Amino acid sequence: MSTPATRDPATPLWRGVVLLRVVTWAFALGVVIAHRGEFQRAWLAWAVVGAMGGWTLVSGVAYLREGGRWRWLVVLDVVLTTGLMLLSPFILSPTQYAEAAPLITTVWAAVGPIAAATRFGAGGGVLAGLVVAVGTGVARERLDLDVFRDGVLLCASSVLIGMAATTARRSADALALALRTEAATAERERLARSIHDSVLQVLARVRRRGMEVGGEAADLARLAGEQEIALRALVTTEPSWAVASNGTADLRSALQLLATPSVQVATPAGTVDLPAHVTSELVAVTREALSNVEKHAGPDARAWVLLEELAGEVVVSIRDDGPGIPEGRLARAEADGHLGVVESIRGRVRDLGGTAALDSAPGRGTEWEVRVPNTPVPNKTAPNKNVPNTNVRNKTRGGR
Repeated sequence: MSTPATRDPATPLWRGVVLLRVVTWAFALGVVIAHRGEFQRAWLAWAVVGAMGGWTLVSGVAYLREGGRWRWLVVLDVVLTTGLMLLSPFILSPTQYAEAAPLITTVWAAVGPIAAATRFGAGGGVLAGLVVAVGTGVARERLDLDVFRDGVLLCASSVLIGMAATTARRSADALALALRTEAATAERERLARSIHDSVLQVLARVRRRGMEVGGEAADLARLAGEQEIALRALVTTEPSWAVASNGTADLRSALQLLATPSVQVATPAGTVDLPAHVTSELVAVTREALSNVEKHAGPDARAWVLLEELAGEVVVSIRDDGPGIPEGRLARAEADGHLGVVESIRGRVRDLGGTAALDSAPGRGTEWEVRVPNTPVPNKTAPNKNVPNTNVRNKTRGGR
């Protein structure tokens, strides 16, 4: 259900529910008028059709307002509809039952399941349809082909309406996310143009002049060059990852933001959509590993982050070309109760149901390989040709 601040994409369906209820109530009223002399309790027939009219008005006013489509109201709708229908044995005469006359609610009873399908989707609509179908069998005091046919029609129509409502809401959410992404991209491009015309040009000039002067100015030139590269990467990277309406987030976009002049990030061509909390934890794990590289591998160390999406799992590898971990150091740290980042990373990954393997030796750097189960998410975005190919893994390993 949409929040009051946003329009419910299923609003046209709700209007159809209200209109259908009015039309079916008018039909039920016509049936009562036409058979008013045949009922065994005419006063009860008029009372029921009056209650139907009152509920048509109350539910119609509520359903036309986005803030009035409460869950409990829709459930009450189905319960009240079934309850009024179950009064049929006290209203219809034996002759009417013998002639298979319509129940007192007639086709008005079909609106409740349709409202449930609009509110809860196909599953809720089918459940409501089954409730009304069982009520129909009880009210008719028999189970025959007509009762089963009515039940099938109720469930089938509920499935169609429920699927339409769910599709409308998902499409609206996807459109809203696309519009937000487009707006963020446009703003990023505007900032990129502004930065290119000012900050980047200044950094480039400082780098060139510093290299020409030499000495301490060369060190400043090197720093300016690194900042220029980092800033260019920032303004050309895709917009920051966001949580989609289905609770997922793109791990690829999140990891790309970790790229720096000393950290290279390689990702698949398409998005890697995971539950938002999984994406957040994997980003935190990667940050911790890179922080460890910065602290222990030296200022000139380089690191590579590789993201791979395999069958049933996602693999994040973080490698560096530092001095590596001396043999026995981790064992001594564990014996002393000092595990630090190592246990922090493994603990986070363990909570996600995955594994984190550390491979290191003196002179050949350190590598973390994090594996986390992945449940495929539909509607993945189209491949981006500007994103590095995962074959970089072979290059990075060869370069170390």
